[in-house]
Amino acid sequence: MQFANLYYFSGKIRQLKTLAMIVNLSDQHSLVSNWIAEIRDVNIQNDRLRFRRNLERIGEVAAYEISKQLAWAEVETQTPLGIHNSKVLEQQPVLATILRAGLPLHAGMLNYFDKADNAFISAYRKHHHDGSFEISLEYMSCPSLNNRVVIISDPMLATGASVVKTIQYMKAENAPAEFHVVVAIACTVGIEYVLRECGTNTKIWCGDIDDELTAKGYIVPGLGDAGDLAFGSKMQA
Repeated sequence: MQFANLYYFSGKIRQLKTLAMIVNLSDQHSLVSNWIAEIRDVNIQNDRLRFRRNLERIGEVAAYEISKQLAWAEVETQTPLGIHNSKVLEQQPVLATILRAGLPLHAGMLNYFDKADNAFISAYRKHHHDGSFEISLEYMSCPSLNNRVVIISDPMLATGASVVKTIQYMKAENAPAEFHVVVAIACTVGIEYVLRECGTNTKIWCGDIDDELTAKGYIVPGLGDAGDLAFGSKMQA
């Protein structure tokens, strides 16, 4: 993947926001902005419980916002005093997450989509001696995704390679109706790559968006390694 001029990407992102393919939950101040500030803050990051809980909260808000766009049906609900015509989800989505960093976001969305089916993907950066890396996808556990709405969670959308590989794998085995990608922080480079490679049935929901990506594929200012901050350091593959 080649990283083009960020000025081009910024203009492209603004255009895609207009087309409602990207939602930045920090465009307007809300509690999400406060939680994003905390997960970025080096003075708060050493509190793993707080870090995970803030990611979970972001997942909850994203789930609520996504629910407004899902198909619904009207059903009759019997109350103790009569009948009410209620609006309910027509079909439960499939909540998918990329292990291990995506688990807190996934937990937050599962708090709201509490009847959803779930999928788990092992996708990680396999590093080479020259400093480069490739995305290795070695495991996926999921229900049938045919004609289903799939919501993928991963806290950081940097190059976008993990999300693209996950979506391409899912499309090869199934025919999902649409994808929603939920991230805490996204880079404009990764956003453009996902939308270019995955088509118009993919929508990205971001806690916030940064413009800079390092040569090693890390978002700046970003927040660091979300998986390590949530669960502790790991041996590098």
